[in-house]
Amino acid sequence: MKLYYSPGACSLSPHIAMLEAGLKATLVKVDTKTHKTQDGGDFYALNPKGYVPLLELDDGELLSEGPVIVQYIADRNPASKLAPAAGTMERYRLQEWLNFITSELHKQFGPLFQTTTPAEYKEMLKEKIGKRFDWVATQLEGKDYLMGSTFTVADGYLFTMLHWTKFVGIDLARWPVLKAYQARVAARPKVREALLAEGLIKQGDPVAA
Repeated sequence: MKLYYSPGACSLSPHIAMLEAGLKATLVKVDTKTHKTQDGGDFYALNPKGYVPLLELDDGELLSEGPVIVQYIADRNPASKLAPAAGTMERYRLQEWLNFITSELHKQFGPLFQTTTPAEYKEMLKEKIGKRFDWVATQLEGKDYLMGSTFTVADGYLFTMLHWTKFVGIDLARWPVLKAYQARVAARPKVREALLAEGLIKQGDPVAA
């Protein structure tokens, strides 16, 4: 398999899932500004949507959209418990979390990274994200992870969103529960391995998100 990614982008989520599941994949870096792969190829030729992540299966099949990709990865190794069994209420709860993260958090962050976004609109988006974080914090009270004591693909996705806060001026100190959760996820060996591979931290750096 090949995982097309951009360092620190939302593709960090399936990268974490891949490592947590113990699956092997070749990482192919994509420049999201030029839409070129690391070997100079046209990424649009692979994914007309133009964005990462994209998963190329061994048979050449291409799979896009992060929440779908991470569930595919989880189902490749059920023993990893990255996703509950299909058809169970727990699986639907996982999908509920993935849908919430992608629609209520991920999409609000996008304009915050754009230099053309008006400052007033950015502040409005930060306020909206803050309200969503208020709710997520209540859901994490007394839990290690979103689904309880078990790390799932939803945690890798939420962790990626929390990682973005430091780049857009959102201080997680406002939510001690989220801050502790972020540190807990960052301390997982496979999460750290993904951060190192993408150049987001350096070898020997203290555990941090």
